[in-house]
Amino acid sequence: MAESTVNRAQRLREQANDPSFENVWQELRWRGLVHVSTDEAALEEALAGEPISYYCGFDPTAASLHLGHLVQLLLMRRLQLAGHRPVALVGGATGLIGDPRQTSERVLNTRETVAAWVDSLRAQIEPYLSFEEDNAATMVNNLEWTSQLSALDFLREVGKNFRVGTMVKKEIVAKRLHSEEGISYTEFSYQVLQGNDFLELYRRHGVRLQSGGSDQWGNLTSGTELIRKVEGAHVHALGTPLITNADGTKFGKSEGNAVWLNPEMCSPYAFYQFWLNTADADVVSRLKVFTFLTRAEIEEYERKVSEEPFRREAQKRLAWEVTALAHGEDATQKVIDASAAVFGGGDLSTVDGETLAAVLSELPQADPAQWQGEAGTATAVELLVSTGLASSTSEARRTIKAGGASVNNVRMTDAEQRFGAADALAGRYLLVRRGKKNMAGADLTAR
Repeated sequence: MAESTVNRAQRLREQANDPSFENVWQELRWRGLVHVSTDEAALEEALAGEPISYYCGFDPTAASLHLGHLVQLLLMRRLQLAGHRPVALVGGATGLIGDPRQTSERVLNTRETVAAWVDSLRAQIEPYLSFEEDNAATMVNNLEWTSQLSALDFLREVGKNFRVGTMVKKEIVAKRLHSEEGISYTEFSYQVLQGNDFLELYRRHGVRLQSGGSDQWGNLTSGTELIRKVEGAHVHALGTPLITNADGTKFGKSEGNAVWLNPEMCSPYAFYQFWLNTADADVVSRLKVFTFLTRAEIEEYERKVSEEPFRREAQKRLAWEVTALAHGEDATQKVIDASAAVFGGGDLSTVDGETLAAVLSELPQADPAQWQGEAGTATAVELLVSTGLASSTSEARRTIKAGGASVNNVRMTDAEQRFGAADALAGRYLLVRRGKKNMAGADLTAR
């Protein structure tokens, strides 16, 4: 479901900041993207003036970026649209260590794994920025300069500029120091490495601003302080708020799993459904952060949420905009069409196998161990019972006799009818339905 290069380029050309704001800083504040920063007045002046170079780092601690990273990517794009020059850093060096977590020490991944993840993240970052304009984006890997430092050089040239008393006061470090597990010297040193990244990018690309989540504030300011001490220059840091739901729960988590941008780790269908299920209390703030809709458009959706919440127009627009942004318009339309076919009783034969598999995977699944007879086939009764849509064989038979069950939106008429590959969608999938709302999936190849 990869989006074509042509479509990505077109999407970038269509993006724009809202001209109703005096400058990009004012728009960032309205969108709720400013939680903490260095000298606010000086930063606003810098962003309203001649183009500057700025950067954000993405550590390869997994094979995919997630929604927290998407906040940073869209912030980078908004600044680029304002004329500034983005530098996207993929942390081939820092990814070998990982920034300190709130709770426990990270597991160190192999060099080969991290290198593969670096390539994966680079490919995911590229579609969100323009690499062709006058203020074209630059992609860098901090392994390039970090790998050239010996341990002695690192301690003498970089480490000497950091004070342990200041380092232990950083919020995450302080929490870990007082935890049962404590913190290793490796993770404790992470802020020194990130500070050195800012210094290197200042020297190599003239970078004057680093952005990141507010939970990274200690790491962000390690760079601003290092540059001040070594170069005598004043640079900036911008921390975006951690996005949470109105009820205080952490945003972007579902049963403990992040919502990934990689379609192989989170299908476009699951991604779309995540946004479609946004609560009324959260949808306006999500439109501000995750879309390029104008202030006037978002205020109109805010009115609709207040006056006609049952229509869920704001959620539908949000789901469309962000899914199209992450996976392309074609993939998004496929998801919508598949949902209409599955939940609206439409023609399932028009849905491609990949999208269909993603949709059906979100439904209860049949237990093929309950099927008898030839492998890869099941009777109508077995399908109802194995999916849990009927509690017993006799109940399944009564349901079929009453015309209350269907397979692939075709009503069942014979309890003993056997379904196989010839009856299945894409040669393997069956959508089993009891009534209008009770549905389950069956994969005939799972047996």
